[in-house]
Amino acid sequence: MDLILWRHAEAEFATGDMQDSDRKLTAKGLKQAAKMAFWLDSVLPDTCRILVSPAVRTRSTADALLEYGRKYKVMPELGIDATVREALLAANWPYSREPVMIVGHQPYLGEIVGELLGHPLHDYSVRKANVWWISQKQKETTDAETYLKAIMAPDLVLKS
Repeated sequence: MDLILWRHAEAEFATGDMQDSDRKLTAKGLKQAAKMAFWLDSVLPDTCRILVSPAVRTRSTADALLEYGRKYKVMPELGIDATVREALLAANWPYSREPVMIVGHQPYLGEIVGELLGHPLHDYSVRKANVWWISQKQKETTDAETYLKAIMAPDLVLKS
């Protein structure tokens, strides 16, 4: 199974009575999301399920994929305060037959990386707009092998 973790792009700071979940992307964040969507569309299998936190900034990040005809599902269990367990259950890890991408938040994205790569007490820093691609392959003679397949940042994407 492939699990792709995409942290939301840069968002505005909360001001006044604004709820954290209502924060919008900045102009820089919109550019980051567009670059990453361009790259993701070139590498994601057509069968990839895309699951998104209901927060405005994550939905806006995922909206960049709409240009490429990719749809997503908003899942309340992937909200700002989600746990590793909730996120992995939503993704059906490690049982999903299709690749799954979660568009979500720190700290749970970094905690998922730590859990799946064998460092459950270590929280990895998934930077804004970055993608971490984790893959698990079943070997015939051994247990499943989980490994980090790729990390991509928007400043590495060459978009023409």
